[in-house]
Amino acid sequence: IEEVGDFAKLDIFRKLRTGVVEVIYAENKTPQMIIEIISTFLKKNKFAIVSRYKDEQKALIFKEFGGKEELSLIVNELAKIVIVKDKNLKFKKKGGRIGIISAGSSDIPIAEEAKVIADSMGCEVFTSYDLGIAGIHRLFKPLSEMIKKEIHVVIVCAGMEGTLPGIVAALVDIPVIGVPISSGYGLGEKGIGALTTMLQSCSPGLLVVNIDNGFGAGASAALIANRIAK
Repeated sequence: IEEVGDFAKLDIFRKLRTGVVEVIYAENKTPQMIIEIISTFLKKNKFAIVSRYKDEQKALIFKEFGGKEELSLIVNELAKIVIVKDKNLKFKKKGGRIGIISAGSSDIPIAEEAKVIADSMGCEVFTSYDLGIAGIHRLFKPLSEMIKKEIHVVIVCAGMEGTLPGIVAALVDIPVIGVPISSGYGLGEKGIGALTTMLQSCSPGLLVVNIDNGFGAGASAALIANRIAK
């Protein structure tokens, strides 16, 4: 455990112990908290991942770390994730292969969050977006191509009524992780309808994480895929 001031106790060796990286969740953190936590992770692990940043937080991160030659900053604008790392550090590939599908374009930010996390855990990630059931014929070619690449797990992100993960689970012989997305509106708004549908699905092999939990989906998929690949 590495204490940072009186506001953070960092689990420095979490990745070594569990295989899952510790991520700095930016929401409600002050600028000084974020900078100090990043600095500590850089000293101990040579990288830090900041999720769900606000634009002013990203600007501060770049101001503090962007001018340092020994560091590399990688930004995923869709996922709202910044990775600050030693420029010579590469995330070691462990053999896991993951597919990520979204039902609609509105679901892409959470899908990208899952992608960044799985990639940081050493997985090869294949994506295809906007394959929702209103045009179900869009699904078959991308899914078939992923299966040919021998993916170990597929993550399916869907808002509205959240039907797509159950359909995918009925078509493949690998674990499917459903991610309900808060993009829906009306009676089942903010992901409630999607979550209910996924939990109630009769398709076996479908696992479900919480609403908008791209991090959890990416981490779980990577653990499964990397274990299979051993």
